Amino acid sequence: MQMNARELEADTVGARVATARLVRDFKVLAADMEQLLKVTASQTGEHVAQARAKAEESLQAWKARAADLQDMALTKTRAAGQATNDYVHASPWQAIAIGAVTGLVLGSLIARGGASDA
Repeated sequence: MQMNARELEADTVGARVATARLVRDFKVLAADMEQLLKVTASQTGEHVAQARAKAEESLQAWKARAADLQDMALTKTRAAGQATNDYVHASPWQAIAIGAVTGLVLGSLIARGGASDA
C-alpha cells in the first residue's frame, strides 16, 4: 500500500482531530474523578455509587479511546515508513540529496547555536 502526499496530509489532519478528541475525553475523565472525590469526601450511599459509576464509565471509555489512538498511530507510522521506503527505492539519488541537504541545514543550525552560546 503506497500513500501519496494528499493521503499522508489527510492522515495527519485525522491524527490531530483524534488527539483533540483524546484531550477532550481526558478532561471529562478528570472532571468526573474530581466529582467522585468531592462526593466521597462528604457523603456516602447513593450519591457515591452514582459518581463512581460515572467515573468508571468515563475511565473505560478513555482507555478504549487511548487504545484505538495507539493502534491508529502505529498503523500511520508503519504506512509512513513504508511510503518512505518505497520513495527511497524509487528515487535513491533524490533521497540521498534530501538527506545531504537536511544534514547541512541541521549542521548549520547546530553550529550557529553553539557559537551564540559562547
